[in-house]
Amino acid sequence: MKYTQSGIDSDPLRCKIKKGLRVRIVLKKDQRTGKLTEGIVKDILTKSATHPHGIKVRLENGQVGRVKELIEQHTN
Repeated sequence: MKYTQSGIDSDPLRCKIKKGLRVRIVLKKDQRTGKLTEGIVKDILTKSATHPHGIKVRLENGQVGRVKELIEQHTN
């Protein structure tokens, strides 16, 4: 799910991001293209509540990038 605030696309706030959450991030090398990488949050690296380019996280596979989308997880 793409996080929106007031109908305008924006990056998710830190308070919405939790360890174990599935997200899509943009890696440093992919900033120009905007290519997203999917994974599960291991660590939240940004200390502030917001960041103009997105909250920086480390995924379980070790990749580091800024969160662009939260992925809805359906429970049965």
